[in-house]
Amino acid sequence: MKIAKVQFYPWDNRTCDFSSGDYDLKIGDKVIAKTELGFEIGTVKDLENPKEITGEEEEIKTISRLATKEDFKNSKQEEKEKKEAKKYCKEKAKELNLTMKIVDTFFSFDRRHIIFTFIADSRVDFRELVRVLTTNFQKSIRMQQIGIRDEAKVIGGVGVCGRELCCRKVLKVLTNIRSDLVKLQQLENKTSDRLSGACGRLMCCLAYEKNTYKECSKGIPQLGEQIKYDNKKGVVIARHILKRAVRVKDQEGLITEVEIDKLRK
Repeated sequence: MKIAKVQFYPWDNRTCDFSSGDYDLKIGDKVIAKTELGFEIGTVKDLENPKEITGEEEEIKTISRLATKEDFKNSKQEEKEKKEAKKYCKEKAKELNLTMKIVDTFFSFDRRHIIFTFIADSRVDFRELVRVLTTNFQKSIRMQQIGIRDEAKVIGGVGVCGRELCCRKVLKVLTNIRSDLVKLQQLENKTSDRLSGACGRLMCCLAYEKNTYKECSKGIPQLGEQIKYDNKKGVVIARHILKRAVRVKDQEGLITEVEIDKLRK
């Protein structure tokens, strides 16, 4: 038996623990499990060995079964229903003058619940909208606010690199991408559209080489710093972190590229 960590919603990186029971699960398997909203289809994100039970832990539920092709045979019809539900929700939100953008719609596996995800700049009182939706669909309605980066993760797309968005395909957690990463990688001369992802925020991949740039930048003089090289004195006017070199302007105005190792001699 293994403990399966199952993710149910693309905007939510959290996973729920379930016992694998008699099933030989693999990461990526689709499973049916019972949640607080009823039965849902989830994806196995990780597998762990069970820990020793002390009696204080909450009892772990067992997955109901593996999802089958039969469970997805009506996927085209379900996609059509989701689009219609999303359209209806958008129309009603507009009628109620709610400043929110409906991103996507999710039906629970047992069809008893509908979740509408949305983004908004501030808190939204959607109680009247929920009443309207409940009356129309005759199902339990949940409104889930997500971030603008989560929107790209839910919808998906292709990045400027030509590959599927990292947030959709490989990233389990969306970390904070700070502007100092742009300076660290000497990308200040790039326009914002070159540095922004599909979500309009700084691209997640800026964090991939953070440690490499930090390590390579050690020992490289700062801009404006006076240094000695080849029996000369000069001022650093440019840094080439990956090349481990600097451009130096000497007292006569001559500009030279100097390797960092030569500064130590």
